[in-house]
Amino acid sequence: MLPLCAPTFCGRTDFSTALEVSALITPVAIPSEIDQWPLPSDIEQRVATSLRRIEAFQDRWDRPQIEQFVAADFRHVYQALTWIKKTQSLIGNRFLEWGCGFAVVASIASQLGFDVIGIESERDLLREGELTVQQWNVPVELIHGNFLPHGAESLAEDPGLPSLGHAVPSAYEMLGLDLDDFAVVYAYPWPGEDDFHESVFDHFAAAGAMLLLFCGPNDIRLWRKQQRAVR
Repeated sequence: MLPLCAPTFCGRTDFSTALEVSALITPVAIPSEIDQWPLPSDIEQRVATSLRRIEAFQDRWDRPQIEQFVAADFRHVYQALTWIKKTQSLIGNRFLEWGCGFAVVASIASQLGFDVIGIESERDLLREGELTVQQWNVPVELIHGNFLPHGAESLAEDPGLPSLGHAVPSAYEMLGLDLDDFAVVYAYPWPGEDDFHESVFDHFAAAGAMLLLFCGPNDIRLWRKQQRAVR
């Protein structure tokens, strides 16, 4: 596994390039050895069951594939969230998953003690997420809607990004919350979307909040939004 303190951010090769997104979000290095931490046996079993369900869902031939849905390395995400819970000063306990899909990460976060909300725009995935929450027996709130705050689309340099164009209402209005009400936000950005997700978080999240991005195998990134300096 690549050490996460190395200057590589979702395929980029230096901190200066990564930080062009904004000076307000800064990287937090997660120790590479967390991938050696064993998962509790009950979590391991639940993750394995969820992965079998995801594989069966993706292998179905009787309905169109949801191309934007790809499963993360849930074991690695569990390890990273465990490290965050143990070591990081958080501004609150609310956890938000953008595009929660089967809600496995949302369920993991709830198991770790976060107050969790997951947002998903695809009805079929939302139903699967509700089943995951039921099987894990965790208090996760799942919302059908758009995870982008109003105005976030204007931050995208590429109008063709997969996160854009979902014709569903804003989830935040239904929740009665804003992005700056969450202490931790998690997402698995589609390739090429990591800059956009960082920009949205930087623009709308609260100072002190953290963004966890799973960008692919052995590639998980953590950011904290800093307080804007007063001149």
